[in-house]
Amino acid sequence: MLELVSVITITLLAVISPGADFAMVSRNSMFLSRRAGLLTALGISLGVLVHVTYSMLGIGLLISQSILLFNLVKFAGAAYLIWLGIGMLRSRKLDPQQVVAAPQLSDWQALRVGFLTNALNPKTTLFVVALFTQVISPDTATLTQLGYGLFMSAAHLFWFALVAYGLSSEAARGFVARSRHLIERAIGGVLVALGLGLAASSLQRS
Repeated sequence: MLELVSVITITLLAVISPGADFAMVSRNSMFLSRRAGLLTALGISLGVLVHVTYSMLGIGLLISQSILLFNLVKFAGAAYLIWLGIGMLRSRKLDPQQVVAAPQLSDWQALRVGFLTNALNPKTTLFVVALFTQVISPDTATLTQLGYGLFMSAAHLFWFALVAYGLSSEAARGFVARSRHLIERAIGGVLVALGLGLAASSLQRS
């Protein structure tokens, strides 16, 4: 029972803490559409399953024990965040009518952005690996471990779906219509800062 409570508590705290996932769902929900935001949320939840899978296979333990391997993961995630952020920093001021134009991402692209943002997110790597190496006992049944993993994925989907619904409201989109380029640049700046922070921490450990 203590293991279950710990998994639930740590997962919920990790999910709602701000980060790259939140930034991408916010951006796609406000600037594109509710559908794009929800698909980004779905992609994020699928990305979580990548971390769960390698943790259950034991690769997560290897990552946690190898500074080189973990730094490689962090550098890949940092590069992706910086690339996304630079694209947003280059946002230009548009006519308000253009903000509510047809979505600029296909369903597949929105799903892929969410998936890659999470699958390459070292924060999620740390969170899932820590759970499977420090909280979940090796003696825990495989089906139970799988259940924990599915809960982590579902928690991400539920939370970010709520974010997508809230930030794609008429009020939010009206605010975006007036300040889109400033908001997008702000989100881009956050992503670049996250990426540079990850890269810097990796260099310090190497």
